[in-house]
Amino acid sequence: MAEENSSLDIWPEIEKAEKENRRELVLQGSAVDKKIQSSGGLHAGLYSLSLLNYLEISQCPSLHEIHENIRHLSHLQSLILCRNKLTAVPKSIGDLKAIKVLDLSVNQLQALPEEICALSELNTLNVSCNSITALPDGLSKCVKLASINVSKNALSRLPDDLWCSNLELLSTIIASENAIEELSSEVHNLPALKVLDLSSNKLQELPSELADCPKLKETNFKGNKLKDKRLEKMVNGCQTKSVLDYLRAGGRGKGKGKQQDGEVSEKLDCGRNISKKKGSAKQKGKKEAEDVDELNRMVVRVLHVSKAPTAVTVKVSAGVKDVRPYIVCCIVKGMNLRQGNALKRFLVAQTKLHDEICAKRTTATIATHDLGLLKVPLLYDARPRDTLKIVPLGRKEMRAAELLELLQQEADELRKQKKRQNVSGLHKYLQLLDGKDLYPCLVDAEDHVVSFPPITNSERTKIKRSTQELFLEVTSSTSLQICKDVMDALIIKMAELNKLTFHVKEDVGSDEETDVISDHPAEDPASPELTVVQVKVVDVDGNLKVVYPSKTDLMSDASNLTVIR
Repeated sequence: MAEENSSLDIWPEIEKAEKENRRELVLQGSAVDKKIQSSGGLHAGLYSLSLLNYLEISQCPSLHEIHENIRHLSHLQSLILCRNKLTAVPKSIGDLKAIKVLDLSVNQLQALPEEICALSELNTLNVSCNSITALPDGLSKCVKLASINVSKNALSRLPDDLWCSNLELLSTIIASENAIEELSSEVHNLPALKVLDLSSNKLQELPSELADCPKLKETNFKGNKLKDKRLEKMVNGCQTKSVLDYLRAGGRGKGKGKQQDGEVSEKLDCGRNISKKKGSAKQKGKKEAEDVDELNRMVVRVLHVSKAPTAVTVKVSAGVKDVRPYIVCCIVKGMNLRQGNALKRFLVAQTKLHDEICAKRTTATIATHDLGLLKVPLLYDARPRDTLKIVPLGRKEMRAAELLELLQQEADELRKQKKRQNVSGLHKYLQLLDGKDLYPCLVDAEDHVVSFPPITNSERTKIKRSTQELFLEVTSSTSLQICKDVMDALIIKMAELNKLTFHVKEDVGSDEETDVISDHPAEDPASPELTVVQVKVVDVDGNLKVVYPSKTDLMSDASNLTVIR
């Protein structure tokens, strides 16, 4: 590997970090990418910043390699190298003994060095969206590993020692969209496993030992062609508990999960004894599977903008191109937020999407609005940081620059309270606006800023229990496809939650906030069906940029989702 640029013309970001003895450094985006391109790589001065405990280099397609000298950054606890074009990882990465978080996602890696297994403090490993064909043996040496994401690679198997009891903290394994053919029966050796995602692989069977994972709460095996067709229907539509109960009972009599008393269970997932006649049991099993399938079926109708009586259009100004260029929007009708804890469940789900698919809001940001409170038409604009004003959620109106400063102070204080050295998720998305003179915003017809991504949306359009129609907005500085992927995931989650609300009747209560529902309570909806109304995004001249959902959107392979276009 060639020595990287060591010119005296040191990059200002590196020079500033050196002078100020900074512990954190983020090099991100097109401006940094141009420097990498013109310098033939990262500046050598980067590797002398020995005090760094957080380093992020992301969204730089000209970055193909990291120098061996990265070993000198011995205090690093978080190394984020996502969304570049890395083709290899230096072996010297094994010298970074303090590393807790390693993110190599969305690159062009085909393999990982075995030296990664020497990272004894490693807590989080993310190598998703690469072309990795095999993981190195020895991951069981990373005894503090809690989360591993290897989704969207070319894996045909997971290493045997991933199921080692030494990994007593491993709680999350995401390995979707690979070519994995088998799930080891040793999976029960992981005492802390809570989340297991092996969707869209080549599994034909699920081991009954899966039911013996004591803390397993969330599984996803959708998109696998299982031999047991009843089980295949269940994994495509059931809650995890139902799948585990089915496996624990042995499915169609194949193998039994371990019981605490050492005896073999003789009960089906619904608690029915399987000692009945085969013909009767088969018919009941078929009916139960069909009932479960019907119970979990979700319907989403797409209303085309040409058929909408009052179409909503979002106009995009030219100024957002260099700030946060990508946005998709749509309207959702039929979401019942009034029932019981429905609103709370929806807000929790949105937060989870922000943490996971949106990578702590660094790749995309979701904003949800009460359509009835929006004054259309809408403008997606870029405005000066010192003049842009918004009424943030739960706060009074203030300038965007003041809000950022306040949030930065709050994040710093939180970090000190928790005695953390690396930056929090809040720090990460605040840094997306560093050095920008213009900030992105969604503005209504009265020139009120209703959204300030990736920071907050406005109290003016906040959704409540009484909200009947939602306006959804996803923005990104990375790509349009990410916006669409996030919006797809959001709508599917809304359909799941609405189905749950429809079938689980909870008391209707007033909001904890001042939320007047109406003088007379609304009737329960006759169906959990959602309607998604298309929204067009156009440029200032009226030329179409994107419409969502298009024919290629909401193409989920979930068998329990029906999209009517």
